[in-house]
Parts: sequence; structure tokens; C-alpha cells
Amino acid sequence: MDIREMEAIVEGLLFAAGDPVPVARIAEILDLDKSTAKRFLANMALKLQNSQRGILMREIDGSYQLCTRPEHFEYISRLVEPRQKQALSQAAFETLAIVAYNQPVTRARIEMIRGVNSDSSIATLIERNLIREAGRLDSPGRPMLYETTEEFLRSFGFKSVKDLPLIEFDKIISENQSDVSTQEDNAAT
Repeated sequence: MDIREMEAIVEGLLFAAGDPVPVARIAEILDLDKSTAKRFLANMALKLQNSQRGILMREIDGSYQLCTRPEHFEYISRLVEPRQKQALSQAAFETLAIVAYNQPVTRARIEMIRGVNSDSSIATLIERNLIREAGRLDSPGRPMLYETTEEFLRSFGFKSVKDLPLIEFDKIISENQSDVSTQEDNAAT
């Protein structure tokens, strides 16, 4: 089978699936080893990225999915009613960031970092399929663990959680301590 035929088959598979298809499954269908399939899919995604076509191939956590180009949203929304989702609250974004950078993480750890009850934010994020239950911690009480989902990766444009931007926690902590010191100094005067 030549490259063009394989590309056509993969395009058909991804179109029919709708959801992301794991590299291993595509390799199995095409009778390729996983590393060859991985290279082939990465090259195909790059070709689509550089083409003038209306679709892209996105890698999401070791799987591939067809999607439309973001710059064509205005036109696509004239055909298909875009899903109107209410924006996440600041509390939900904070909770999502904590889960993303600390996963798997317990509710208690989330609340320790935020300093407030996070039940509502966690429920919202689960309802929106941005986080999910990831098992239980092997400790007294066996608390639930939470992790991000493929929908999180898709929504924020990441291939995997390894692509999350690095956060300089030391810098943030020192800035917060500086702000607290300034507030204390202002209160004393």
C-alpha cells in the first residue's frame, strides 16, 4: 500500500471515529509497528497543518483526531450551531489548574492549596468532562483522586499534560510573600 492510500485510509478512520483514535489502534489496522505508525501520523498531521485544507489532525494524549481549522470557525458556526457553554468561574479555573499540575490529586490537597472548599468547582469540572475520578489513594479513608481528561487536552489545545506551560512556583511564592509584606507594612503605618 502506498503513502497516499494510507493517508486516505487514516483520514477515513478518523472521520468515521469522530473521537480520538489511539496510535496503537491505527497501527493495528494498517499492519504497522507502533513507532512507524507514530512517525507516519506525525508527518500526516504536519502535511495537513501546512495545506490549504479545512481540516487538521491533532494529537491528543497518544491519539489522533480530525478537527476543523480554528480560523474557519465563523463559517462553520453558520452551518452548525456552536455549543454554548457558560464560562468557567475563577474558582473552577483555579481548581482545574491545581488538578492539571498535581494529578492525580485528592480533594483535600486541592482545598489545601486553594484554602477554601472546592466541592462546587470539582462538580462543575466533572460535569464538563474536564476532570474525572482517577481511583483512590491508598491511605486512611481512601480519598478519591482526580485527573484531567482528553476533553481538557482538546479544549486547551495540548497534546498531553507534558505540554502544560512550566510554572515557576518559587517566583510565585516569593511574589506572594512580597505582597503580604507590603500589605503588612502598609497596615502598620
